[in-house]
Amino acid sequence: MVRQDELTMIEQTLAAIDTGSEPCLTLRQKFPHLAWICCDASDMTHTPFRRFGQFDLHLLDCGDQCAQITNDPRRASGIVLAKRSAMS
Repeated sequence: MVRQDELTMIEQTLAAIDTGSEPCLTLRQKFPHLAWICCDASDMTHTPFRRFGQFDLHLLDCGDQCAQITNDPRRASGIVLAKRSAMS
């Protein structure tokens, strides 16, 4: 489960991150209980759960045999952080 306060902290972290830094490493360290996948936004076909600056945030449900994207924070056990290019 991804709590609302965690989503707020993720948003604050992304807002404060230097564009040259590694956001996934920072977020993995701050939220080690969540699975993190980082990719380019062009790799994702789903509508993001939220958008924070240059990042799209997708919730990942790893509860069944196959991981899948969800829009339900109660089912989410991970996050896909997709970075949009400057052109997006």
